[in-house]
Amino acid sequence: MSVLHAIGSTPLVPLERVVPAGGARVLVKLEWANPTGSLKDRMARAVIEGAERRGDLRPGGTVVEYTMGTTGISLAFVCAAKGYGCEIVYSDAFSDEKRRTMQAFGARVTDVPSGGAGITQALVKEMIATAGGIGSRPGHWQSDQLRNRDAIGAYDALGDEIWRQAEGRVDAFVHAVSTAHSLHGTARGLRQHRPGLHVAAVEPAESAVLSGGPSGAHRIEGIGIGFVPPLWHPDEVDEIQRVSTDDAKAMARRLAREEGIFAGVSSGANVVAALRVAERLGPAATVATIVCDSGLRYLSTDLFG
Repeated sequence: MSVLHAIGSTPLVPLERVVPAGGARVLVKLEWANPTGSLKDRMARAVIEGAERRGDLRPGGTVVEYTMGTTGISLAFVCAAKGYGCEIVYSDAFSDEKRRTMQAFGARVTDVPSGGAGITQALVKEMIATAGGIGSRPGHWQSDQLRNRDAIGAYDALGDEIWRQAEGRVDAFVHAVSTAHSLHGTARGLRQHRPGLHVAAVEPAESAVLSGGPSGAHRIEGIGIGFVPPLWHPDEVDEIQRVSTDDAKAMARRLAREEGIFAGVSSGANVVAALRVAERLGPAATVATIVCDSGLRYLSTDLFG
């Protein structure tokens, strides 16, 4: 058994102090209990093993990816466990802890400067193009997370885990969108048990492209790429919640201080939206959402400063 078998089976816990009176029960899946502290460990293992099965990735090969950090860390971790090289395209728009963690796992990191503009469509597209150039080198395989369908299937088990741990009581699932894989995969897993599941997607209010708004800059790391993801399926979503960077950060701080849950900004956005849904559905319902990663990755930012 390798360290990769430690992925999954993370705790599901109820929120107790930040929930509105008279609202639904809100359960959060603590994905920071995965080996690198992120839900992306699930997809990293799935996409690399999918590439191995197809022969796209061979012994001695190098995996290439553009990332806001969590996917890059998880890929670097899986590459280290399996003996592959790892090339990551990153930016100074994201926390320094993530860069250092990728490097600790042996990844080589190429930075695309943000110019202080935050997370924008232009930045993400430049990162994608840079990764494409690196991925074209001999012996390199680009996982291309936005278009990688293996990543969606990685989250079926996450839906099954939530359903089982919630004892068959989940009425709504709320989750933020980056590639949309974790939203769609988890929702599909839950809908195998609860076809009438209500699904709410979450996006930055400053760049609400999924709900028809303009692309803009924001600072919720890990979500909101500034354009509609290639594998986004709006027919599988019942509503879209917009959450501002300020509200997401404020909730991340509240989670640490009032619930003892140390989480990043995207997790704060998830909980803000989940509480809105919980207030609307009422006390007979159960809402599930995800704590995507740990607050340890954001100590160099203004999140907890």
